[in-house]
Amino acid sequence: MKHFASLALAALVAAAPLAQAAEPAAKPAASFEYKYKTPKLNRAQIDALLAKPENLLVIDVRRPDEVSAIGGFPVYLSIQPSELERSLALIPKERAIITASNHAGRAGKAGDFLAEHGFKVAGAVGVQNYEEEGGKLTRVAPPPPKQ
Repeated sequence: MKHFASLALAALVAAAPLAQAAEPAAKPAASFEYKYKTPKLNRAQIDALLAKPENLLVIDVRRPDEVSAIGGFPVYLSIQPSELERSLALIPKERAIITASNHAGRAGKAGDFLAEHGFKVAGAVGVQNYEEEGGKLTRVAPPPPKQ
């Protein structure tokens, strides 16, 4: 009986990889399709632009709660997408602009809008993509609620 149990156990162990191979591969998570004219920048491109801050303006189009929860770049102009058109007069035209959002979707759309209005848009960045590529984000804790 012991011999049979050992054989059965050995058969199960040997068959496990075959059973796993027979299972269909897990589908990759649906990926975001970037569809904007504004180039989506990678970490090296962003770091090169950030190295010359006097020539650059980062416009973050995320909500304040997203910025505080996820982090962002140390200096940026925060403009909500719905306020972008009304804020055009506040944005300097002599600087290159990087637009930022979580995965560059809103940033790409904002970049296209700004480029259509004569701004020099260097590209769009997804801050979470930047961090996944090894970039460091700045995180600022929100102040505690007032009592």
